[in-house]
Amino acid sequence: MINSTFWIGHQNGLVTFLYLILAVWIINILALRRLSSYAPPSTLLHVSILVPARNEEATIGDCLRSLLAQDYPSFEVIVLDDGSSDGTAGIIASLAHERRLRTLSGQPLPEGWLGKHWACHQLAVAATGELLLFTDADTRHRPDTLRLAVAALQAQCADLLTLLVYQETVTWAEKLVIPVLPFCIMSFFPLPLASLLPWPILSVANGQFMLFRRAAYDHIGGHAAVRREVVDDVALARRAKALGLRVRIGNGIDQVSCRMYRTPQAVFDGLAKNLFGVFDHAIIPYVLIWVWLGMVFLEPWLVVGLAAAGAVPSALSLVPALKAIALAALLWLICLRYFRFPLRLVLVYPIILTATIAIAVRSLALTLLGRSTWKERTVVRQRVRWL
Repeated sequence: MINSTFWIGHQNGLVTFLYLILAVWIINILALRRLSSYAPPSTLLHVSILVPARNEEATIGDCLRSLLAQDYPSFEVIVLDDGSSDGTAGIIASLAHERRLRTLSGQPLPEGWLGKHWACHQLAVAATGELLLFTDADTRHRPDTLRLAVAALQAQCADLLTLLVYQETVTWAEKLVIPVLPFCIMSFFPLPLASLLPWPILSVANGQFMLFRRAAYDHIGGHAAVRREVVDDVALARRAKALGLRVRIGNGIDQVSCRMYRTPQAVFDGLAKNLFGVFDHAIIPYVLIWVWLGMVFLEPWLVVGLAAAGAVPSALSLVPALKAIALAALLWLICLRYFRFPLRLVLVYPIILTATIAIAVRSLALTLLGRSTWKERTVVRQRVRWL
């Protein structure tokens, strides 16, 4: 028999933690304004929209057409073909007649640089805008997105505006993994505090949409300053915060959509490349956080199973465990509704967490072994630390 007093106390602790997460969700939902809520931009600054593309034939055409259709009066779109081996270059060439579109061919990758970072650096060098919008080749943008984003940047006097966007999920691999990304942001980053406090650790950003003031981008050293960082968006935001710049995050779910990965292998490889990097490659905090998340969202199910098997002697042990399961389900339901994922996924949230923890373990192993790859390139070996 397992001591039921221990389980009761432990499950009550998990319940308290889940209530704290719920409070963070409520605060974040209230604070995260939609772009359409801002007044029109006071000054129509020239914007350079910068798109790095490598093997993006499935998405680059729709992405560029959506960007070229923006109703903002002063912008250019610059796309860089980063050595694609598929039909990306041909699709870009078919749009070359568009007067706002400029195309670049990527230069050879220098030693010590990650591929996307080098592409973004080349794009920034070629840009003429007072504002720089970095966006991914697998995004699509409504025609009013740029105008509303510039308005939000100016209204908040921000140096960097980043958006949470709508994540398209088609395959079951996408549905079982992608929702954990916005869930973690909204659960563990109190966004109003992130705006008020100068701590870089609270900074969060989404590389699918990052709108910089050019002076701010140059001040932080651009992508050259984070050339080895796997998670460049978070690294840029943290560097901006460390230098006293204003980093703001907005709700772009109505404006921008993105399908990050199209195959199960791409889902697993993409997240395995990034997860450890979000924790700045610090082993002990990384392991402790994922163990804790496993306890919070999976352990209550273990207690229910033990009770069903008669291993927990008191029926009272079930009460806090069931309460923890109900709270976890509520949190996932809020996430799925807010970010427009299928609501039925609430029934499999333990599988979502289990799959993500497995990918987190793989991310750590690949980084330690120096075997991370992405888009046919080996990721620059990362500097790992214990704390």
